[in-house]
Amino acid sequence: MPSPSPDSPDSAGPSNPFAADVGAQWAAHHPGLDTSPMELVGLLKHATGLLNRAVEPLYAGAQLTAPELDMLIPLRHATEPFIARSLAERLGLSRAGVSKTLGRLEQRGFIARTPNPADRRAALVTITEAGAKAVDDLFPRQLSVEIGLLDGLGEDRAWVTEALRRLVAVMESSAGRG
Repeated sequence: MPSPSPDSPDSAGPSNPFAADVGAQWAAHHPGLDTSPMELVGLLKHATGLLNRAVEPLYAGAQLTAPELDMLIPLRHATEPFIARSLAERLGLSRAGVSKTLGRLEQRGFIARTPNPADRRAALVTITEAGAKAVDDLFPRQLSVEIGLLDGLGEDRAWVTEALRRLVAVMESSAGRG
């Protein structure tokens, strides 16, 4: 299904007037500067902000933060231990950030790290029973909020998903990861 044009009445929502205003301001002060990414990037950031605000109440008083839950989800049903580097790559995060989060999770008993016999520089990471219980408690509630946020897409959900897959592939390729 082709996407509606941003100006059509069938458009999925308003364009980003802030990005257009800022783009016009930059164009006025720096003619020739390509501000074309601003609307797309601005919309992505706005969508991320809306998602974060929607799930934020779930984490008030929860055992985990949103980044900690994101770190535990791949571990929850893993049949083999992970190493931090592969978690970082899978989640698109820095190794330092992953290491710091894993340290906090380990201190609270949500993961265990054991020496990797194949590489002494990398520990094997597994989720503990307490970590699995925390994920099983919180993740279904987060999914419920996300379902509510995306319900309005209806039949358009498939092409939005495909467009985002394409965007991620292009960005990974441009970043030298593809």
